[in-house]
Amino acid sequence: MSQAVIDRRQTGSTAFYVLAAISFCHLLNDMMQSLLPAIYPILKGGFDLDFGQIGLLTLTYQITASLLQPVVGLYTDHKPHPYSLPMGMSSTLAGLVVIAFAPSFPLLLAGAALLGVGSSVFHPESSRMARLASGGAHGLAQSLFQVGGNVGSALGPLLAAFIILPHGQTSVAWFAFAALGGIAVLTMLGRWYKANGHARRPARKAPARHSSLSRGQVGRALAVLIALIFSKYFYLASIYSYYIFYLMHHFDVSTQLSQIYLFVFLAAAAAGTIIGGPIGDRIGRKKVIWGSIVGVLPFTLALPYVGLWATVALSVIIGFVLSSAFSAIVVYAQELVPGRVGMISGLFFGLAFGMGGIGAAALGELADWTSIEFVYRVCSFLPFIGLLAAFLPNIEGSLRKAA
Repeated sequence: MSQAVIDRRQTGSTAFYVLAAISFCHLLNDMMQSLLPAIYPILKGGFDLDFGQIGLLTLTYQITASLLQPVVGLYTDHKPHPYSLPMGMSSTLAGLVVIAFAPSFPLLLAGAALLGVGSSVFHPESSRMARLASGGAHGLAQSLFQVGGNVGSALGPLLAAFIILPHGQTSVAWFAFAALGGIAVLTMLGRWYKANGHARRPARKAPARHSSLSRGQVGRALAVLIALIFSKYFYLASIYSYYIFYLMHHFDVSTQLSQIYLFVFLAAAAAGTIIGGPIGDRIGRKKVIWGSIVGVLPFTLALPYVGLWATVALSVIIGFVLSSAFSAIVVYAQELVPGRVGMISGLFFGLAFGMGGIGAAALGELADWTSIEFVYRVCSFLPFIGLLAAFLPNIEGSLRKAA
């Protein structure tokens, strides 16, 4: 009997309208968040910023967006707030307005911090809501939720190119209307959350770990998952931040064509996000985690040594396969620590943000010291870390036996 069937007996049918709404809000959130790095050229020229100040903007956003997420999740595990999501989106709205009209660098930092706070509230709470609406299909729910964020992240640079760059810094404020729309939808979701009894304070003795595992086993499993997040997001940082430069430098491809190839990769990554969760519901999340991160290894090892068209083809495979892992990782971690869904969601979304930011900075320095080609040769070995998935306990098998 599959894990999804077991869970559905306990939780009921999937609320697809809730999942669609939360995925749409994830699209809006990540689209607005991605505007900040997309407008760095405007800010650099308008405020005469050096690269150190640009890095400080990124650091301010990353710290508030990543480090606060598990704190917010842990707090709402103990004290659920049905309207915390619109409050988080309000912080994002305020950040956009501050950035749009900031007359000085310190106010730009304040705007970046407000964006980060909005993200730190949105991700753990919306991930929790997706799980509550899943009807037991936890992987499917996480995939539907996450694909909205992937689409939003891809849209941000396009909107910046066609709207903000032609009209200047103040046009960032136009996206406050998107935030207002998100606040309206999230307020309705808060009513659903409250009406269905999810806003009640949880029982004091909610299980802090999976019933068949010791505290040490849970700790070791979480350490393995964190290592896998490191592997995945350091490699993805090499694509997100430097793929365009790699294509331009290595193959003499134009900037415009390189951007098109990057969007091909992003589309493949979005498709992988959709597929990974439902497959994990059907065959088990450990198998998806194992297959996703280790299965991509032959393709990453080959990518630095092939021609242009093979590079594009391999990037599609890499994006699709590697992105299928995150939904499975989040749900597997939630099942390891069932009484701390918000904290676990915040921890892993925060790690994804943090590892991506650290990876981009570290790989940029490595590229300066060596070459962009060397970066891709080094990163090609990162999926070897996926071999650690062999040490993950088979919690799904134990649940089947219990059923």
